[in-house]
Amino acid sequence: MQTVNLPIHTEARTWDVIVVGGGTAGAIAAIAAARAGARTLVVEALGSLGGTGTNAQVTPLMRNVAAGVNLNRGLTDELKRRLCERGDGATDRGGNDNWFNPEGMKYVLERMLVESGGEILYHTHFVAPELEGGRVRAVVVHNKDGLVRLAAHTYVDATGDADLAVRAGAPFEAGEAESGLHQAMSLRFMLGGVDGERLCAFLARHGQPQESPRFMHFWMVWGKKSSLEPLFRRGVEEGLLLERDGDYFQGFSVPGQPGVISFNCPRLAAELNDGADAWTLSRAQVDGKEAIDRLLRFLRATFEGCENAFIASYAPMVGVRETRRIVGEYVLTLEDILYCKTFPDAVCRNHYPVDIHTPRGQKLYHERSGDLPYFKPDAFHEIPYRSLIPLGLSNVLVPGRCASATFEAQSAIRVQQNCHSMGEAAGVAAAWCAARDVGVREIDGVELREALRRQGANL
Repeated sequence: MQTVNLPIHTEARTWDVIVVGGGTAGAIAAIAAARAGARTLVVEALGSLGGTGTNAQVTPLMRNVAAGVNLNRGLTDELKRRLCERGDGATDRGGNDNWFNPEGMKYVLERMLVESGGEILYHTHFVAPELEGGRVRAVVVHNKDGLVRLAAHTYVDATGDADLAVRAGAPFEAGEAESGLHQAMSLRFMLGGVDGERLCAFLARHGQPQESPRFMHFWMVWGKKSSLEPLFRRGVEEGLLLERDGDYFQGFSVPGQPGVISFNCPRLAAELNDGADAWTLSRAQVDGKEAIDRLLRFLRATFEGCENAFIASYAPMVGVRETRRIVGEYVLTLEDILYCKTFPDAVCRNHYPVDIHTPRGQKLYHERSGDLPYFKPDAFHEIPYRSLIPLGLSNVLVPGRCASATFEAQSAIRVQQNCHSMGEAAGVAAAWCAARDVGVREIDGVELREALRRQGANL
């Protein structure tokens, strides 16, 4: 049998910083690195930035506040402001400024990066790192040009699954310690043709009053005392839904898209929970579309205002909550969160709850109250710079949902705004590494924290 030997073309140019993955953490990391003066390239598999927020359609941003004050500021503030200026972001009467249009976010993130002097290589997949000791010398990617070698001084692994760090040999963990199961995945979709006024009235009559068609949020989870549960039970009895279609159901209005509802569901089949497996992701798209079709028929038949609704879009990316987590210089724990641990090298503050979506559907661990310090309204814990540094690699940083944390701790820090903050820190640190010709461990986390604070971070 003949062995295929594919040529690798070496790109003549080099960069100070290459960000692998232009998603939630990666787009912000690239903007931050470019603004810090680094020649920056972001490599992205799809045709737009934003990842989970845009291509997985996870909208709105989950609130992350302490004493009513947003904990994620800096570039997140600018992103929200620019979205609002376009009509693609909004703030409701309760002060929640996290509503956004994923299509608008694609454009705004791209403009922020281009205006900052960064470059984007779209439709390009990471393949493998080339190593020299514990240092990544180059990354091999694949696109329409074939296999291409790209080189930089420092790399930010923002793949969401720690692909670069893991393939470079960094230690990692994945899933829950005992079972190995990952958090449940979803395939989000958008429903168009919704009569918002009628839907608002319908929801109010069924125990979930809304502010207005501009700001709708309605939900149902089996056994969680949702006023909509009887409707779902009837849908199962009538054959419109499967039992698992009620494991998690949530809908939101979308700024800039009147008559459209974004759905944070369906939850996918229990066995489809490993988002770092290509076959699982493919099956997830199929399973998700089948479930969406059931929900469409149910909504048309049951929810007033949805009689003439249609599928406006299926999310091109599966919504993945957790896959691999690097083992870093510091591993954030559940105890750190519940007892509000702070760090001198903190790059992010968080007050989002421990939020574990189990794939088996038997429980939803979303703790919001108790006697521990974290449940106080003005509480927060911090994430240290050291949690972005994978063991064994000298020039790689890993922000976002695969930062160094236990399974339980990751469930609290994985939300988008925290990924923004971690990405911003990683981008600044990577730019400093290139400018000073040092490794990621030579960056003083206390100095980094002060710089982020000067740039508007809540630290």
